[in-house]
Amino acid sequence: MIYAKWLRGDEDLSQAYAVREAVFVREQGFAAEIEQDETDLRAAHALLIDEDGQPAGTARLFIDEEGYWHIGRVCVLKEKRGKHLGDLLMRMVLDKALRAGAKHFRLGAQADKLPFYEKYGFWPYGEPYLDEGVPHLHMEADEDSVREKVFGGCEA
Repeated sequence: MIYAKWLRGDEDLSQAYAVREAVFVREQGFAAEIEQDETDLRAAHALLIDEDGQPAGTARLFIDEEGYWHIGRVCVLKEKRGKHLGDLLMRMVLDKALRAGAKHFRLGAQADKLPFYEKYGFWPYGEPYLDEGVPHLHMEADEDSVREKVFGGCEA
């Protein structure tokens, strides 16, 4: 059984940080000193907890000054993959944003993860870029594409 909960940036984010460190720092080699940032303080954090009370996956969601809802730091522990937890995280953040009135979404995706995000109505735009040597692409989606791909055109 997997439990899902939301955390605010002013709450204890240690479990979300532990998942991000395991995936992005130890597994993928990103720098530990930039994994946590000031955005964490203003973001909503989805956290998945396994049946033993241990964190299994996380994602963050925030809105920028232009009204774009940003999804980021989506990750699932290696030993928990293959159980559709990434899908659960994406549905959680998209549902929360849509319920709050989101019209436009953005994210930065590792190039090999594009098909994952395309399933939720995202499309790449702009030029590829490197984040610590890893190829990434900017992606965006709008309310209609998300509702169609994720919720079959129905209200979230």
